[in-house]
Amino acid sequence: MRVLGIETSCDETGCGIVDESGAILAHLVASQVDVHAVYGGVVPEIAARAHLENLGPLVDQTLRDADLDLSAIDLIAYTRGPGLVGALLVGATYSQALAKSLGIPCRGLHHLEGHLGSALLTEPDLKPPFVVLVASGGHTELLLAQEGFRYRLLGRTRDDAAGEAFDKSGKLLGLGYPAGPVLARWAQKGNRKAVAFPRALLDRPDNLEFSFSGLKTAVSRVVQTHSTGWIEENRADLCAGVEEAIVDVLVKRAGQAIEVTQSEAVVVVGGVAANLRLREKLQEKGRQQGFRAVFAKPSLCGDNGVMLAAIGMQRAKAGIWPENQTVQATMPWDGLEPPFVYPKGNG
Repeated sequence: MRVLGIETSCDETGCGIVDESGAILAHLVASQVDVHAVYGGVVPEIAARAHLENLGPLVDQTLRDADLDLSAIDLIAYTRGPGLVGALLVGATYSQALAKSLGIPCRGLHHLEGHLGSALLTEPDLKPPFVVLVASGGHTELLLAQEGFRYRLLGRTRDDAAGEAFDKSGKLLGLGYPAGPVLARWAQKGNRKAVAFPRALLDRPDNLEFSFSGLKTAVSRVVQTHSTGWIEENRADLCAGVEEAIVDVLVKRAGQAIEVTQSEAVVVVGGVAANLRLREKLQEKGRQQGFRAVFAKPSLCGDNGVMLAAIGMQRAKAGIWPENQTVQATMPWDGLEPPFVYPKGNG
């Protein structure tokens, strides 16, 4: 069995093919970073048009790279949300039309569950229950993954996402767009203790919520109260301080989630999962606390088609599919159950 995955939720067109053993047969991503950089952020209409131009040729090249033709594909899995509606419709319409022409099934899946699929390619024997830490540009949340593709929300951000905090802080520090990865590279050269930035809500042991808007405000105040020359001279230390604040919050909350759920693993998904400092500190936390920290390969942490193919393969084997196939800009995880109830005295 071979699954073709198609991702068009935002500003990257992704195609990937996975076989029944979990092997990646081909994987291509067409980035739109250069297209949107001149605007300082993603323009939805431009993103949709770029997906429309890129998707067909990208699928063709992916098949060539896998040395396959369309007749070898047994299932198409695409992102149906969350994301930009215009971009999602491009992927959904293309996938459904292609599947109909081939006479094969086609399924729309949750974007973030797709990220989980790419992470599980590195640990194919990992079985639920386990904690899922989502850390991306648009999402930061903790869930408990259970049998049968069921999920229970543990906590989420009240405002900015972790990746958004990276990008906005980096932009304030003059690092352009997208600033998050650039900030992380600068941080490697800085003193992580030179500048102390806030770590919000960590004094609240009765929940697993996040908040990063205060960090963005703190960075803004530093920029407003110091000269451009001072910012440039201390940029590495500032970046290191920002990264350390974000990573500390994510690691602390992941450890708390392990405690309250009595799970044995944390699977980290989303673009921020590629961050080297997060990997280092969460793996160390795992050694101290006795849990496994599971990450996708860095090349698969961003949006890609492999992740949809991977989770599509898992669901196909189990014969479990989401009932709702409607494209949606915002949507809960498929199979999301009532939120977790925290035990008294948790801390």
